[in-house]
Amino acid sequence: MMHIEVIGLEPPCGKCSELLENVRKAVEHLQIEALVEKKWTLSKEIRDTYGLLLSPALVVNGVVVAQGKVYQTDRIIRLLKGE
Repeated sequence: MMHIEVIGLEPPCGKCSELLENVRKAVEHLQIEALVEKKWTLSKEIRDTYGLLLSPALVVNGVVVAQGKVYQTDRIIRLLKGE
């Protein structure tokens, strides 16, 4: 199962919410099993694990693939397919 984290502010900003929705659409489109979680940028766990500087961030299976960007659904689909 794939683990996808959308990391952003709380309460979520518009960009964080948009990225989370785009990730959910991509997972649904690909019909893959994935745990999609929204996490808070300033939590100790996130700071210690990733040390992110920009939000929103997208993490797939423990690898930061984007920071400070809202990837569109089609780009997330390509990313999850490994293209």
